[in-house]
Amino acid sequence: MRPMKFGFGQPVRRVEDQRLTTGTGRYTDDTAVEGALHAFVLRSQYAHATFKIVDKQAALGMKGVKLILTGEDVAHLGDLPCKGLIKTVSGEDVKPLPVPVLPTDTVRHVGEAVAFIVAETLTQARDAAEAIEIEWTALPSVTGIEAALDPGAHQVWPERPGNVAFEAQQGDQAKTDAAFAKADRTVSVTIVNNRLASNYLETRACIAEYDKADKRWTLTLGSQGSHGTREILANYILKVDQSRIRVVTPDVGGGFGTKIFMYREYPLTMVAAEKLKRPVRWVADRTEHFLADTHGRANLATATMALDKRGRFIGLKVDLAAEMGAYLSQYGPFIPWVGTTMTPGCYNIPAVHVRFRGILTNTMAVDAYRGAGRPEAAYLIERLVDAVARETGKTPDAVRALNFVKPSEMPHATQTGPVYDSGEFEGHMRRAMEVADWQGFKTRLKAANKAGKIRGIGMASYIEACGGGGPESSTVILEKDGMVTVLIGTQSNGQGHETAYSQLVSQHLDIPMDRIRVIQGDTDKVETGAGTGGSRSIPVGGAALDKAATILSDNLKQLASEKLEAGIGDLEIVDGAVRVVGTDKALDLAAIAALPGATTAMLRVHQSWEPPAATFPNGTHICELEVDPQTGATEIMNYVVVDDFGMTLNPIMLQGQVHGGAGQGIGQALMEEIRFDAEGQMLTATFMDYALPRAVDIPNFHFETRNVRCVTNALGVKGAGEAGAIGACPAVMNAMVDALDRAAGIKAIDMPATPLKVFNALKEAGYRP
Repeated sequence: MRPMKFGFGQPVRRVEDQRLTTGTGRYTDDTAVEGALHAFVLRSQYAHATFKIVDKQAALGMKGVKLILTGEDVAHLGDLPCKGLIKTVSGEDVKPLPVPVLPTDTVRHVGEAVAFIVAETLTQARDAAEAIEIEWTALPSVTGIEAALDPGAHQVWPERPGNVAFEAQQGDQAKTDAAFAKADRTVSVTIVNNRLASNYLETRACIAEYDKADKRWTLTLGSQGSHGTREILANYILKVDQSRIRVVTPDVGGGFGTKIFMYREYPLTMVAAEKLKRPVRWVADRTEHFLADTHGRANLATATMALDKRGRFIGLKVDLAAEMGAYLSQYGPFIPWVGTTMTPGCYNIPAVHVRFRGILTNTMAVDAYRGAGRPEAAYLIERLVDAVARETGKTPDAVRALNFVKPSEMPHATQTGPVYDSGEFEGHMRRAMEVADWQGFKTRLKAANKAGKIRGIGMASYIEACGGGGPESSTVILEKDGMVTVLIGTQSNGQGHETAYSQLVSQHLDIPMDRIRVIQGDTDKVETGAGTGGSRSIPVGGAALDKAATILSDNLKQLASEKLEAGIGDLEIVDGAVRVVGTDKALDLAAIAALPGATTAMLRVHQSWEPPAATFPNGTHICELEVDPQTGATEIMNYVVVDDFGMTLNPIMLQGQVHGGAGQGIGQALMEEIRFDAEGQMLTATFMDYALPRAVDIPNFHFETRNVRCVTNALGVKGAGEAGAIGACPAVMNAMVDALDRAAGIKAIDMPATPLKVFNALKEAGYRP
């Protein structure tokens, strides 16, 4: 691939940052719609209760109030769907649970929507919500996986006994039992993967408009894909032809998976807009985000490794309980399924069996959050591998090196389904150890101990699956003025798609970024799109765009060849013009677009690309940290990342993705957690209680790549959006356990390793400086 000034591999700065950092971006709440009304959602204060709306007339009579929707008013709408219906152990699809747009008589978690109030102002809508008279009858509730699995626990859904929504498996149980029968020894860990809130910068919001003449809605919202939103609204909830719905997604301030899903407010604003013949807008506050947006992680797992005499892994058993919340969310069951496919990690384990169950509790639903199952899998296997090292007396790197899948064994078919196409796992581990000065740790440890601190070092070598799934398509258009327009159905949530896609076009047309316009997020302008999720925008959408841009560049050479009196093989594209090689004879893009043969078919190219398989990014994170035993506070002293992402499109943006993901992983490891009391009340519904990492909590990262080209992707890329969050948790927690074990013999601690939890662990272990 010939290097271009703005093309593939170049460290181009993001073109969208000028508007996003100067306040000229346009997010949903920035969208001014004349005459818009304001909506407020009345939510349940009970984790489980029956209710009856006794009187809403008084609220309807209040100043400015236009409409109050309750369950009876929207009973004609379809349920919010669960599309992640995996196969259970019996071979049947998981049976979904009913998720009405508004419940009519029963709520199952705090924050569940009960009524939708529309008024001239938000204050008026809030006041009216307080005036609605409701009779509540509290019912027993259950929170937490262990409590839900207790034989005497309250049943969230009586038709799902034991609070088990489903049970499924991966791998081969008989083969794994046989491996364990001949094992020299086994090592086990039980770990918690704590429940999280996404906490994107921009809370969810939507604006619905209804055109009475066309009988058509326009819904503006921050999403991870306009087409998927339209499809669910039309086919499952409103039950209308998709042509009657236009979905527009402007700038989006973060998604992390949580903005993929359908939420009740979207169809509610649309129903209200149709009834009132006026636009209706709804914007969540931060507490609503905590209460009513899907949560992430929430796993409890036991993993056991079987070893031979040399310390090789010969079998792995996992029993995983994945909390689903009160309902099965849009992809809820799919998340532990896709995660457990990655259970073997970077290791050659000849026998694997995973049993996993979806557990129901009286809490908000759990669904995809950055990594969607793969961080949970990497955390489990990497904590287990470190436990193997401790119990066998080997070093963490020696255990890994002995059991890694070797480059000569690629492609490697795992026992849980994925086939790794490429990777040099020991290579990036050794490089990370070199950069982190692993051998010099003992010297730094002595200095820390002398200063009264506890110090530890830990690593995690991860692999994940992304960039797969169905096809994505893209259209590239050379306009008559020489500008280029890209239409693509992915959706930027802050990743820098305008820059990345412009680079792919520039690679073929050699034009600067300001001559390329990227359009996403409008179902009226972009014909198809699978949205953004699973780190597939560049690996899949980018591959489709590259294919289209290649054809367009060939078309331009064909159009120019007659005018330039040269064969196509003698032409090249340089500086936005088709030129005869070795001469100054050239036609710029605008001139080519004006040629008689420049038809729409020649200047507008639409192409699709479907990945034959997922891609498998991998890498090693190393974390070195210090703990103050007097307070339990942790400081990360050094953090090294060496990743294999195949080909790199833009090194600057790639680094930003890794930094952001690692920051989220550090937050989960050391401070973030959604917590409930025994009655199902959320204890962490504000930033006073839910601790997000601040700048002072995030170290200066050393990041580099040690890339091995992906052989199954058209661009050779492996996807990078989620990788930082996957490697960070196990690296930080392995370092934490290393520190606590050296100081006090503490061999296990769960996330988040907050100062109080660490302080208490040291105290209970009888630590003395």
